[in-house]
Amino acid sequence: METVKTTLAENLGGPAHNLASGDQAFSIDNDVPDLSGKVALVTGGSEGIGFGCTHTLIKHNVSKLFILSQREEVVEDAFKAIDEEFGQNTSQKIIWLKCDLSDWDQTAQTATKILDQTDKMDIIINNAARGIMTQQFAPSNGIDLHMAANHMGHVVLTSHLLPLVKKTANAGNTVRIVNLASNAHQNAPKDTEFASVDELQKDYGPVAQYGRTKLATLLYSRYLGRHLTAAHPKILVNATHPGVVDTAQTNVHIHEAYPLLGYGMSAGLKPFRKDQFEGCASTMYAATVCDDSGLYITPPRIVEQGSPQANDMELAERLMKLTRELVNDKTGAGQKGCPLKDY
Repeated sequence: METVKTTLAENLGGPAHNLASGDQAFSIDNDVPDLSGKVALVTGGSEGIGFGCTHTLIKHNVSKLFILSQREEVVEDAFKAIDEEFGQNTSQKIIWLKCDLSDWDQTAQTATKILDQTDKMDIIINNAARGIMTQQFAPSNGIDLHMAANHMGHVVLTSHLLPLVKKTANAGNTVRIVNLASNAHQNAPKDTEFASVDELQKDYGPVAQYGRTKLATLLYSRYLGRHLTAAHPKILVNATHPGVVDTAQTNVHIHEAYPLLGYGMSAGLKPFRKDQFEGCASTMYAATVCDDSGLYITPPRIVEQGSPQANDMELAERLMKLTRELVNDKTGAGQKGCPLKDY
């Protein structure tokens, strides 16, 4: 019975979300601490789960918040909602930067803009992602768009911010980095090796393509937990699962890959999905309270092991070796004398 309750709490909304109890429960209203003086970053922070994070950070008094996304009109709606709820000009705490994470040069430039506007970074939430959609390729580098944006873009962003993150931690602050994975990582192809570019370019179908990126996200978190936290104990890195959440991905984008079958997700599951605030619970726990590193946390704050692939550190090392080599090759970073350093 406990296993059933846990599974429901992890994945579904409404009454199911509240089935977790004791040290597995977490309230974004009551358990997130005061964040006065903190600086945070949320990719995709203007809608869906990302806006749930943005709203929660603002509600708990974060001092400065960077949001990265691609659509300015959505950001304007988010700012309006923030000001209406928390008071006029509250949105002035938020700095929006347009960024296509699949374009690694643009992502590096965006990181530089962030570095120019803050002298600390306490929270990084790598949330933005391409969902269950057909294979496309990033225009800037020709790499599978799912991997280019969901995994590698966040590696580029986080890596460029690491000097500031380390400075913040060295000043005595706990820095928390959260990467949004998913239980969909279990759908990654069983033959995933992260051994070559040719493998990354293979089309496994929408579900497996998306699942592979979430496996990569989880492995990247474990990798940083092993290497970065070991050298800098006050930098904590964790991966989270949001559950099945009511977002544009589950309502709209699913139909790009499955025009008819997608209605099972967009319509059939709609009454049972988490809203954006339930969906951000595990991430907000990891971003503000959790004192461990290298974990996989599901809603509300349940620690899971993940699949065998997600615990394969040799696979993680190969993933990050391939990531470094590919980003350096496509951006010319090595030739410029500034190769990507992921920790």
